[in-house]
Amino acid sequence: MIRLSKLTKRYGTFTAVNGIDLDVPSGELFGFLGPNGAGKTTSLRMIAGILQPTSGTVEIGGIDIARDPIAAKSKLGFIPDRPFIYEKLTGIEFLRFVAGLYGQAGADVEHRARELMALFDLDEWREELVESYSHGMRQKLIVSSAFVHRPEVIVVDEPHVGLDPKSIRILRDLFREYVRRGHTIMMSTHTLETAESLCDRIAINVSGKIAACGTMDDLRQQSAQGGGLEEIFLKLTGELAARNLVEVLDA
Repeated sequence: MIRLSKLTKRYGTFTAVNGIDLDVPSGELFGFLGPNGAGKTTSLRMIAGILQPTSGTVEIGGIDIARDPIAAKSKLGFIPDRPFIYEKLTGIEFLRFVAGLYGQAGADVEHRARELMALFDLDEWREELVESYSHGMRQKLIVSSAFVHRPEVIVVDEPHVGLDPKSIRILRDLFREYVRRGHTIMMSTHTLETAESLCDRIAINVSGKIAACGTMDDLRQQSAQGGGLEEIFLKLTGELAARNLVEVLDA
């Protein structure tokens, strides 16, 4: 459902994403991890069609997003790490607006929008302007907007930012049910416990490249590291930096 071929993004002499090849099939929740500056957000924005690659291709459902962006993006929902919402719209108006971008309107959209807002405890706020929403409420509205048009693929960048524990649990259950129905989620997160418990497969990025990819057993084999995801992550991304803490404090 998501295919990346030699995906590369350069900013001048700096290479943020360096020739990534990746296939994410239907019915999979795929984790895309890495330290700060590893190229995760840049990659997700290229997949979502927000950034143009320097070279390489992105296909969504077999459609090259550069050649036919409308058709590719019609299959896609995007949850960014920093939500932007038109503040002079009410919550329900914003969901109608997003659905309208995908050519959807009417009773079905109204029903889905109301159900999503109720799921995240936003129903009482649906007629209030977004400018009155807290950060967490805005994040829940953005999550709702990614599902309102029923896309086949959802790309998620740090979904838990600003969410309370109840909303995090609801979101995790929503993600699992979504992929159980044959859809696809590609998610970046710094919460390793969430990635380990939720994702079917995981890729760990280091300096713009994929250092390891697969199930937890695959990652253990590729990294020659036992234990959980945290130990594997530290091994692949530079465990020495974490171990230098004592030296820094003793200096």
